[in-house]
Amino acid sequence: MAGLLCGTKQRKQASDLQEEGKHAINAPLQPSSTQVLPEDTLLEENAERTMLDPTSRDSTRLKELLKVLIDWINSELVEERIIVKDLEEDLYDGQVLQKLFETLSGRKLNVAEVTQSEVGQKQKLQTVLEAVNELLRPHGWAIEWSVDAIHSKNLVAIVYLLVALVIHFQAPVRLPEQVTVQVVVVKKREGILHLSHVTKELTSTTDMMMGRSERDAFDTLLDHAPDKLNVVKKSLITFVNKHLNKLNLEVTELESQFADGVYLVLLMGLLEDYFIPLYHFFLTPESFEQKVHNVSFAFELMQDGGLRKPKARPEDVVNLKLKSTLRVLYNLFTNYKDSE
Repeated sequence: MAGLLCGTKQRKQASDLQEEGKHAINAPLQPSSTQVLPEDTLLEENAERTMLDPTSRDSTRLKELLKVLIDWINSELVEERIIVKDLEEDLYDGQVLQKLFETLSGRKLNVAEVTQSEVGQKQKLQTVLEAVNELLRPHGWAIEWSVDAIHSKNLVAIVYLLVALVIHFQAPVRLPEQVTVQVVVVKKREGILHLSHVTKELTSTTDMMMGRSERDAFDTLLDHAPDKLNVVKKSLITFVNKHLNKLNLEVTELESQFADGVYLVLLMGLLEDYFIPLYHFFLTPESFEQKVHNVSFAFELMQDGGLRKPKARPEDVVNLKLKSTLRVLYNLFTNYKDSE
């Protein structure tokens, strides 16, 4: 009899829950595209839950942003043999986020490598997010994520976290600008679910986003000391010509002559003292893609030589972005200035 009463009570709770969902979905002024699932309505009184509006999930801009973030994670974790295909399904348990943070920060976290239980996963997430927040808070970041949000596969929270990491660590990727999504906020008041829509900005303009990261010496030189910048450029030209002259090549303009990646590849061969087969790169690149291939290949050679992955994007070097080219060359200068 007790079991029968318990089953009846559970069925009634499920029925009441469905009715709450129907009431919220059919409430006046609410878009018909918004669906509240039973698991999204198990709320305590005065509690709230957020979810991505289905129409935003199909947004081309959002999909573009997700692809950039996934490709970036896979690039960073290639040595870990980790391949991410879906941010919600692959990041919620904290395993990938742990490896990503350790790779970016160079800091090892004291967490269990593999955790199957929900409690273990949340404990790992707690440790990872505490480390992330400790790093980002001093730089003015608003914490738009939490253990529960990440573990419940809240895509907006996951994207906020990843975008913050991209910007803070000056990752060599270009985030799509001004990506916004509609978020459904479900609140429970007096036993009734109430829905509202809020617009969330996942990314702003590139200038504003990059302004969040720490400015480096070249930013200061370009903005405030153009005379000193010319001294740096002359020093870099002297450095690269010292080596390129061995091939009867000479550089007079840093911005343009390294833009196709050819001199960059040849310079790496000279600095590391090995011959680079011509079939590995385009000696006379014609298309933008061929130039990007050359610069990317040069970046790979730098990493093979023990240098950190350049913060500049290959596309920016090809597009004659002075700061990007200077950063790459200055990195070579600091590591090979004593090479003959």
